[in-house]
Amino acid sequence: MRVFVAGGTGVLGRRLVPQLVARGHQVTATTTSAAKLGLLQQLGAEAAVMDGLDAMSVGEAVAAARPDAIVHQMTAISPVHAGKPDIKHIDRWFAGTIRLRTEGTDHLLAAAEAAGVFHFVAQSYANWNGIRQGGWVKTEEDPLDPETGTVMRKGAEAIRHLEEVVLRAGGAVLRYGGLYGPGATDDQVELVRKRQFPLVGGGTGYGSWVHLDDAASATVLAVEQKARGVFNIVDDEPAPASEWLPHLAACAGAKRPMRVPKWLARLLAGEATVIMMTEGRGFSNAKAKRELGWELRYPSWRQGFKEELA
Repeated sequence: MRVFVAGGTGVLGRRLVPQLVARGHQVTATTTSAAKLGLLQQLGAEAAVMDGLDAMSVGEAVAAARPDAIVHQMTAISPVHAGKPDIKHIDRWFAGTIRLRTEGTDHLLAAAEAAGVFHFVAQSYANWNGIRQGGWVKTEEDPLDPETGTVMRKGAEAIRHLEEVVLRAGGAVLRYGGLYGPGATDDQVELVRKRQFPLVGGGTGYGSWVHLDDAASATVLAVEQKARGVFNIVDDEPAPASEWLPHLAACAGAKRPMRVPKWLARLLAGEATVIMMTEGRGFSNAKAKRELGWELRYPSWRQGFKEELA
C-alpha cells in the first residue's frame, strides 16, 4: 500500500514510518524542513517538504505521492515550532497545533478528495480530557470534555473539528494517550528531576498513557484494516496522578514530587494543570484491542517508564 504520512519527523512519525516500511508499505513522509529530508530517507520513506497550513503545498504533495491512504500526524508542539512549554497559557502554546488540527486537516481532506484517496487516519487525543462527569475511565461512546469557559476551550474545539470532519469522510480517528518514549517526555522528565512538577491537591485526576511504539503499531493496523470510527489508543492502566507521577519520578532517579494545594498551583501553573491533575478522566482501550487486534508491547506505564528511563 502507498501510505502518505503528514508529519513524518514528529516523535510519533519517526516511530511510525519504519513500522510501515517494515510491513512492506511504500511510504511518503513529510516535513516542514528541508534539513530533515535525509532523516526521513534514512527511515525508509520517500521524503517531501510540505507546509500543512498551505492548501497548495498540501495538494501538490499528496498528488505527487499518489497514496492509497493518508495518515495525519501533523502537530506543532516541539520547541522549534511552539517555543518553551507553557501549560499556564496552553492556548498560546498550542496555537500552531490548533491550526493544524483545523486548517491542516481541512487541507489534507481536500487533497485526499482531489486525488481520489478514500482512506484517512488522523491523530486525536485521549489523555486526561474525557468528559468530567461520572466515572474516571471513558470509552469511545463518552464525549470529550468541551472545556467550556477554560483556557483549553480552543484546543478542545480544534479536536472536535478534526474528529467531526474525519468521521464524516469515513476515516479513522485515533485518540492517543499521553505519549512517552524517545523524545516525547524529555521536558516533563527534566521538570520532575528539578522537583518542578508537583502533585496538585490529592492528585485524583486520571490520565492515560501510551508508548510511541504501541501508538505506531495501532496506527499501522488502522491503515491496513481501513478502519473507520474512533479508537482510544491508550495502555491498559488509566491511573490517577497520585500513582503515575511518583512512579515517573522514581524511574527518573528523582526525589518524590512535592505536593501543592490547588489554589497555589492555579496561581503558579494555571487552570489547565489543576484540572488535569485533580479532575482528569482516563480512557479504556478495549475497543482498539477488540476491533483492531491491537497488542501492546508496553501494557502499563509502570513497565514503560521504567524501561525508558533505565
